[in-house]
Amino acid sequence: MKASELRNKSEAELQQEVLALTKAQFGMRMQVATQQMTNTSELRKVRREIARVKTVLTEKGAQ
Repeated sequence: MKASELRNKSEAELQQEVLALTKAQFGMRMQVATQQMTNTSELRKVRREIARVKTVLTEKGAQ
């Protein structure tokens, strides 16, 4: 999701997004640890998406 799309969401929706992405990241880490995940680049994508959402949340808090 692009940052411009995230800026249109409310803070509550962004918090839910962070929570969902964090849960997904945990699941992916467990898959990597048990060698069930073959496409490890997905971890990087999720980590960056979390950072993107948190950045938008910080921007909204500063306004």
